[in-house]
Amino acid sequence: MRMATPPDPPAPSDGRPSGAESRVPEWLRTCAAYAWRIIAVAIVVRAVFSVLGQFHRIAVAVFLGLVLTTLLRPVAGLLARKLPRPLAVASAVIGGLVVVFGGLALVGEIVAGQRRGLQREFVAGIDRIERQLEEPPFRLPPDTFNDLQSRIGKLLSSHRSTLISEAVSGASRLLEVLTVLALALFCAVFFTHSGDRQWQWICDQLPTRARQHLTVAGRAAWRTFTGYTHGILLVAATNAFLVCIALLILRVPLAVPLALLEFVAAFIPLIGSPIALAVAAVVALATKGPVTALIVVALIVIIGQIEGHLLHPIVMSWAVRLHPVVVALAVVGGAIAAGFIGAVVAVPFVAVLWSVHQALRGRAEGSSGNGTRPAKAGP
Repeated sequence: MRMATPPDPPAPSDGRPSGAESRVPEWLRTCAAYAWRIIAVAIVVRAVFSVLGQFHRIAVAVFLGLVLTTLLRPVAGLLARKLPRPLAVASAVIGGLVVVFGGLALVGEIVAGQRRGLQREFVAGIDRIERQLEEPPFRLPPDTFNDLQSRIGKLLSSHRSTLISEAVSGASRLLEVLTVLALALFCAVFFTHSGDRQWQWICDQLPTRARQHLTVAGRAAWRTFTGYTHGILLVAATNAFLVCIALLILRVPLAVPLALLEFVAAFIPLIGSPIALAVAAVVALATKGPVTALIVVALIVIIGQIEGHLLHPIVMSWAVRLHPVVVALAVVGGAIAAGFIGAVVAVPFVAVLWSVHQALRGRAEGSSGNGTRPAKAGP
């Protein structure tokens, strides 16, 4: 009986691709490999944002709740040394509400007290600007602004129904904002009181290997988020203080409300402060003239330099170091995707993702310790 001849062994390969693959350059294969991975990540991110878009109010409430937790948790921790934990949390929450509503009441009282004088200064300032525009080098016709005022009046009267509907929709949006704030405060109370136990319960529902990775990621994410929130709060408070002092020295009306606007706008890196100071420059132009307005514009440059070269490096050293280009792209991308909220959330979101990536890569490389149990994470 004739035995079957075994097949010849394959020729040894030197590791290089053969056939059609050999005609594809190495750099092109590398770019293609990265390209499909980037596309896969983009699809996942798009899907996540689509889901969050359906529940964006809940997502915003949870985000604000986490922000409030980063501010209330240290205060509650200090009070818990002498008080029971529930009473310490309640005291911290009530104290925070008193500070916020007290500040808003102060701003409202200042605006109400300066209202009549501010109206006179605005009218006089607008007249002064009109006279300057009628003189060289502009030489605008004297009836330009009168015609403009009549056009604005006709436009408002012709779109009265639209304005009324917008006002009604604005009232409904105000109700939505109040609902989101109430939900955020509700979440912050429970995150501050028992956030560790809630996070531990979530981790316990996962397999052991996934639990360890989630614990490391959660610890890095919370450390970064807390550092960024505390740092950006310091930046906003410093900017608002400098603006308030400068406007008081220049005797610009509404110095405290404009400083509060600067405080809120500073939470949008790079572009928030210039926008708020531009509003202050317009107020200065209408009430104090072009010289004071130019000084306020110079203030925009000075505060921008302080923020960019001194304050923001401190913030990024507390959280993670992000290149200014990454910060700018994150802010613009967040604004395009979700408006004002997206611009505020974008930078801490990118910072948290980067810190989680660094922590997980360090664990994979064995740099996080040999078998040691990581500390608790979560709010």
